Amino acid sequence: MEGFQPFIFAFLGVLSLILLLVHAQDQSGFISIDCGLPADSTYKEPTTSLDYISDANFIDTGISRSVVSELKATIPQPLWNVRSFPQGVRNCYTIKITRGTIYLIRGTFLYGNYDGEGNLPEFDLYLGTNMWDTVKVENASDCIIKELIHVPSRNYIHVCLVNRTGRGTPFISAIEFRPLNNGSYETKYGSLALFLRADTGSTGNQSYRYPDDARDRIWTPYNRNEWKYLSTDQHINRISQADYQPASVVMSTAATPINESAPMELYWQADNPNTKFFFKMHFTEVVKLEPNQSRSFTTLLNGEYWDGPYVPGYLSIRTVYSDPLPPVGSTYNISMFKEENSTLPPILNAFEIYFVKDFLQPETERADVDAIRKIKSTYGIKRNWQGDPCAPKKYLWEGLDCSYDADNAPRITSLNLSSSGLTGEISADTSNFLMLQSLNLERNKLTGSVPRELIERRDNDLLSLSVGENPDLCESRSCKKKKNNIVIPIASVGGGLLIFTFIVMAIYWGIRKRTKQGMVAKSSIKTKSRQYSYSEVVSITNDFKTIIGGGGFGNVYLGTLEEDTKVAVKFLRPSSNQGYKEFQAEAQLLTIVHHQNLVSLVGYCDEDGNKALIYEYMANGNLLQHLSGTNANILSWNERLHIAVDAAHGLQTNQLDEFFFYTDFNIFAFQFLVFA
Repeated sequence: MEGFQPFIFAFLGVLSLILLLVHAQDQSGFISIDCGLPADSTYKEPTTSLDYISDANFIDTGISRSVVSELKATIPQPLWNVRSFPQGVRNCYTIKITRGTIYLIRGTFLYGNYDGEGNLPEFDLYLGTNMWDTVKVENASDCIIKELIHVPSRNYIHVCLVNRTGRGTPFISAIEFRPLNNGSYETKYGSLALFLRADTGSTGNQSYRYPDDARDRIWTPYNRNEWKYLSTDQHINRISQADYQPASVVMSTAATPINESAPMELYWQADNPNTKFFFKMHFTEVVKLEPNQSRSFTTLLNGEYWDGPYVPGYLSIRTVYSDPLPPVGSTYNISMFKEENSTLPPILNAFEIYFVKDFLQPETERADVDAIRKIKSTYGIKRNWQGDPCAPKKYLWEGLDCSYDADNAPRITSLNLSSSGLTGEISADTSNFLMLQSLNLERNKLTGSVPRELIERRDNDLLSLSVGENPDLCESRSCKKKKNNIVIPIASVGGGLLIFTFIVMAIYWGIRKRTKQGMVAKSSIKTKSRQYSYSEVVSITNDFKTIIGGGGFGNVYLGTLEEDTKVAVKFLRPSSNQGYKEFQAEAQLLTIVHHQNLVSLVGYCDEDGNKALIYEYMANGNLLQHLSGTNANILSWNERLHIAVDAAHGLQTNQLDEFFFYTDFNIFAFQFLVFA
């Protein structure tokens, strides 16, 4: 068995290597987009074997162009094409991803004089609602790469290019998404923008990426004149750093000082002294040390102890990192000094520097985004609706208004689609904007009926709804279709309030014809009912505690007077569209009309902007409830006709000819005919 153990360990080592190689060839979760590639085109890039697809399914705007032909022989295929955006201020890709996954997101830009004009552009790059970076082209053949490590909070992400007026046309060559292992990069402080990812052991100019790096990170050579280079042809054990998995080819080489007594030093400048930097170092001992040799070293940041000591393991990867580096001003100096008992100087195989991007602008509430995108799809709206609907505010979608709260996501509050050529029925998604205050659908060719939810919100003064000049659209609460598909309103309950009201009017006018001419009411606003102060109304309703009804006028609250007398208090909403005239009309009607089938007015409040009507409380419900087939005590037709005749006599007796038409017809028919 003793001879068998080395075989087992060797076998496990080979198996681990095979698994890593298989994993390295796995492009699962990779999104590789060639921007400007003809629609439905795909290819395998020959040097990396990465599978690229066209960007046509990710964006609705832009123009496909190609870089000048003489460049194509010197650059990889994903840089042969570009998509440029001569129209619109903001143009956005919408890319579906997996929410909560750590992604490496890379945008690549190579101008290549695609337009033949030689105008080197400068434009902004956004990730969703937040500024990512500025792309500034200084040479037509320069390849500019912007890279970010980010955890999306939704199952899609927007990559947007924003035109800086007068600074050239935005364009993009490629967009790539690479899922990373959870725990491989610390994102709790924010997204991480790449500052530098360096292969310090490289002696040439070659960069390494997939398939050498399983996560397709690009390692660029970093050389210093005061360094010498070490290497090994032995297999590097990446299992020790399964989360990071830096490329083996990168970790098989290392740099060390020529002067073995000198430290290894790295420098970089920060544009903003408040920038938070993350620094990662990757070590592997590539030299088989003799028994009398040792390598141990400590790291200093701007002359102050930072971390260590480290003793790199032979052919084993060790990654060192910490929380954000403390701010030290504009210059960062990382120095590695060998320990006193070390016989060999420090080594460094690779390092990474990132800085934190604070993406503080929240995206629009998800439910609103889903609703507006469905509306866009349903009606085929051709406006430049791209990216987030509300944010940033300066790129708000045309026809929208939104609310902005520092503590909450933006919400859509107004939608104007008037004269937009809309056809078909009103989308049910228009009812999904919970904070919508204004909806304008005028001057379209909409058919069918207005969704009930919109009507109810309009009637409750929660929504300003405009649907005029849609000839085949029904605005009623209940509609049915004629054979020619024109919608007409009908009564919705058995016997129907509308029919009942017509009966009352018919009887009333029949009675009126038989009366003497000249019986015209000379109504007065004066009332003998008690006037209550606003503070008394607050007390009566127990601070407006219990709502028992409502309508376009306002809410109705349960109240209690002296001796526990129950009342209904109808409070005029200040923003009510019906307004003060209707308040006066209703008060006057209740004051002068007295009938057993009409509710009595107990009192009113008219103090400054506070207006309320106080009725006697009807515990058994209103007329609608007694006409509906769902009520066990539904009225018979004889009872209905009897009530109609009595109500008509009451109206005629009180001489309400002119006043009847001054008041809201619905107030009479639907609100005042109630039963004790």
